[in-house]
Amino acid sequence: MDSKVKLLTLSTVTLALSYLTIGTVLAQGKLTNQSKLSINGIGQVRVGMTVSQASKAAGTKLVGDPPNNNCYYVKPQNEPKNLSFMVTEGRISRVDVQQNTQITTLKGAKIGDTEAQIKSLYPGQIKVTPHKYVQGGHYLTLIPKDRADQKYRVIFETDGKRVTQFRSGKLPEVEFVEGCS
Repeated sequence: MDSKVKLLTLSTVTLALSYLTIGTVLAQGKLTNQSKLSINGIGQVRVGMTVSQASKAAGTKLVGDPPNNNCYYVKPQNEPKNLSFMVTEGRISRVDVQQNTQITTLKGAKIGDTEAQIKSLYPGQIKVTPHKYVQGGHYLTLIPKDRADQKYRVIFETDGKRVTQFRSGKLPEVEFVEGCS
C-alpha cells in the first residue's frame, strides 16, 4: 500500500470515529427514560439553569405553564413522560418524577421500590417523616453527606410501603408539598 492510500484510510477511519463520538455525546445529552436523577438535576439538566439552557441541555423543548415570576412547571415536549421541572425566579429549582417507573436516581432508586430498599441505598442519609396527605405514607428525604450538596435534597413519597413518586432539587422548593400551589 502506498502512503497516499494509508493516509486516506487513516483519515477515513478518524473521520468515522469522530462522527461516532459526536453522535454518542449528543445521545448522552438527550433526556430519556434512562436519564439519571441526581440531587441537583436529571441527565444534563441542572437546578439553576434557565428554561432555555435546560431545553438545550435536555435536547428537547420544555413546554408548559405560561412563565410567571413566582412558580410554574415545564416538561419535555415529547419524552420522557411524567417528568416535570419546577421553575422559580426564572430558573429550574426542582425535578419531579411521577408515574414513570423507568427513571431512576444515580443509585437506582425508582417508583415501586420499598421503603427498606431506599434506606439501604442511602444508609444513614434518609430522614423519615409522615406524609401530609397519604395516611400511613411517608416522605423519605435524602440528606446529602457532602457539604457542597447541603442545599439540595431528594424526596421519595411513599404509601407506607412503596415509593409512589420522587423529586430532587434545591431548598426550599424541593420541600413544597403542593408544588407551585
